[in-house]
Parts: sequence; structure tokens; C-alpha cells
Amino acid sequence: MSGHSKWSTIKHQKGAADAKRGVLFTKLSRDLTLAVKSGGADPDMNFRLRLVLDKARAGNMPSDSISRAVKRGAGGGAGGEDLEEMTYEGYGPGGGAILLQAVVTNRNRAAAEIRSTFAKGGGTLGESGCVAWNFETKGVITLEVPNEPRGEELGLIAIDAGAEDIDIDEGVLEIHTPPDKLQDVRQALADENVNLDSAQISMVPKTTVLLDSHAAEQTLKLLDHLEDLEDVQKAYTNADFPPEALEKYQSES
Repeated sequence: MSGHSKWSTIKHQKGAADAKRGVLFTKLSRDLTLAVKSGGADPDMNFRLRLVLDKARAGNMPSDSISRAVKRGAGGGAGGEDLEEMTYEGYGPGGGAILLQAVVTNRNRAAAEIRSTFAKGGGTLGESGCVAWNFETKGVITLEVPNEPRGEELGLIAIDAGAEDIDIDEGVLEIHTPPDKLQDVRQALADENVNLDSAQISMVPKTTVLLDSHAAEQTLKLLDHLEDLEDVQKAYTNADFPPEALEKYQSES
């Protein structure tokens, strides 16, 4: 598994224990509202909503908060905000591309905060389209496997269900799928009674750039600071991180 993919896995594990619950719940609430607006309030008919509901429950979001967010998306409930989905692009220390998916209530405020965070972290906010060409939308599933043979067995099941690629490293199986095959692969693995760490639509880089240790540590901190912003839902990068930088990042998480 590349340093990029390993960072994604570490980040997911770190996020599960994130103490900043207020920010996390705000992001999840916005995700839920937009998912309902785009595809309806029935999770059986709206796969995007189903994924966000799974994430909200895994993050221990209160059920009444989930219900309010779903009602807002369906046009009911009070306190609704004008939400707008935005993409921001830039570069981190060492030249790694960074792509941000955001949900904003104020374009000017969000852009100013994101630009300031890039600058403080040694990066640069770029123009629209400057790095998006290097990312493609994929379904990404990760799960822990007890051993490599079991991982290979589950990987083959995933490929039979429509997965494009699998990778096994240090007890973690990562599976890439076309977006429209994510649910099929997810269900095939569920039929094997395995617990998934995550299953989501993600932006995967077509090519990566390996950073030196110093630039890697700076970039990892920048990505954390960007994801701490209330408006930023997801941060993606094509930076590949050396093992020593990832170990330090994990130990400090």
C-alpha cells in the first residue's frame, strides 16, 4: 500500500476517535442534508445518504441530530442554511496536489479561511482546475484482514463483484471500485460477515509524488488543519509519504 493510501487509512482511524465532535457533527449534518436534497430521504433508494448515515452512526452522532438534518434536506424542519458544494485546489509543501471538497454557507469567508490555512501551512491555494485533472472518482473500501490469504480471498470476492483493484498491506485490505459498483462490492463483502472500516466515494489520484520527510510532515499537518475547518468536508492529496513521516503522524494522532 502506498504512503498515500496508508495516510488515508490512518486518517480514517484517527477520525473515529476525533475529540472535536462539534465540528464533526456539523460536517455530518451538512452531508446528510445535501444527500437528501440530491436523492431523497429513503436510504434504500439513495446510496449517498446510506453512506453518510453509516458514517454518522459510526461517529456516534445523536439520532435526533441525524433526524433534523434529514428533515432539513427533505424541506422540513427549522434552522436550515443555504448550503453550497464547492471544490478548492492547491499545493502543499513539496508540491503535492491538494483537492478539497467543501460545503459552505458563505463563499467569501470559506475562501479566506482556506487561503489563510494554506499559507500558514506552507502551501498555496490555486486556481480552479489546477490539480483536479489528476484525481478521479472511485469507490474505496478498507477493512482489516487477519492474514494475507484471507485478504486475497476477500479481494477476489470483491473483484468478482465489480472491484477494479485491491491492495493488501500490514493487515489492511484496500479495494477500489467504479463509483456505481461500490454498493455491489460492499454487499458482497457484507455477505462474508466481515466488518468494513470504511466504504465511501473518494477522489483518488492518478499519479503520486513522493515527498521527503520534512515536506511530508508539513503536508500532513496542513491536511489536518484544512480538515479541521468547518467548511471543508474532505481533503485529498496525491502526496506519497515516507514511512517515518507516517509513523510520526500516527504517534502524534
